[in-house]
Amino acid sequence: QVQLVQSGGGLVQAGGSLRLSCAASGRTFSGYAMGWFRQAPEKEREFVAAISWRGRSVSYADSVKGRFTISRDNAKSTVYLQMNSLKPEDTAVYYCHADGALGTVVQAVGDYWGQGTQVTVSS
Repeated sequence: QVQLVQSGGGLVQAGGSLRLSCAASGRTFSGYAMGWFRQAPEKEREFVAAISWRGRSVSYADSVKGRFTISRDNAKSTVYLQMNSLKPEDTAVYYCHADGALGTVVQAVGDYWGQGTQVTVSS
């Protein structure tokens, strides 16, 4: 079992920045690939970014490439999502997710999810 607790988020103006954190407890954090997803009102959940367990491989949705950066600190059992140049269309509830491999975390089929955190970008 892995427990994921998110922090960060909030309200920011367009062009601003926010950082989300997701702290893991339970089983060995470094054994899991991690990802971020988001869900806007009345929309499907969508992939945002993912990182391999060592942090050597990352993947981003086209909509956030060049603006968002995913990183992890295995010593702190935490994954981060740095969001810069935020746009109103980035407004959503963001979720972190853990799974065994980068390929599977992107598919969002695993059981371990954070509680979600609201990000609101005003125009």
